[in-house]
Amino acid sequence: MKEWKYAVSSADEAPDTAPILLKGSILDNLREAARLGYDAIEVHLRETEELDYDAINRTMEETGVRISMIVTGRLNTEGKCNLMDEVPYVAAAAVEGMKLYIDMASRLEAGIVIGWVKGNVPPGKNRDKYMARLARNLRILAEYAQERDVRLNLEVINRYEVNVFTTAQETMEFLDRNGIKNCYLHLDTFHMGIDETNPVETIRACKGRIGYMHFADNSRKYPGSGMIDFGRILEALDEVGYEGYLAVECLPWPDSETAAVRGLEHLKAKEPREMKMASSS
Repeated sequence: MKEWKYAVSSADEAPDTAPILLKGSILDNLREAARLGYDAIEVHLRETEELDYDAINRTMEETGVRISMIVTGRLNTEGKCNLMDEVPYVAAAAVEGMKLYIDMASRLEAGIVIGWVKGNVPPGKNRDKYMARLARNLRILAEYAQERDVRLNLEVINRYEVNVFTTAQETMEFLDRNGIKNCYLHLDTFHMGIDETNPVETIRACKGRIGYMHFADNSRKYPGSGMIDFGRILEALDEVGYEGYLAVECLPWPDSETAAVRGLEHLKAKEPREMKMASSS
């Protein structure tokens, strides 16, 4: 029987309106995650960050905590780049920035999350043209990542924030239609609660295609604080053979540590019964 691995969101700094629970250096966040009982951290940072890989690897060995994902959103929110931009040098900069992230992930044996950096189709513009540009650039990145043993994970985000990849079905159809390999789905229970008719059936429909999972309740606070039935979510993930991390990425409410602890406790309590028996044996 398998045992779930849990990750927690982290960054060097973030406002309290962001779903980031650990704030500080990567080394400090690895140690804090270990103290809180997590197996990994996901890291939100810029692609230009100069990392001390020797120190990070030593700390991962000391703590037993890994880096699950490198999250690339800041290339868009701070760097103003996206993969479908109609300005050629902007889209090219996005591709080059993503390659830096992939190199980083390769050295840390982590995956890549592609969310906001994919871009949005401008209002009134020809959607097919922009999606073709996105497909072309994703193929370049998927091949680059595969050569470095790094998986790409496309985040499915709700329609109030983006207008591309708002459902799992749309995302899978895009990947299949464009023949893009080495790209998996990154699902988030908060976003799924908005745009998926039935999150459990969505997970079943994505069997073999899910690369990463984010967990937050319907209000984006910690799992167990709201209305989502995480027991059914975990049962569905177990059913489809998901083997990736379960990452708590939620608002730091009422504070970061409380959210991290309560979210982890709730998810562990909701694990399918046979998994809890395996982890206690």
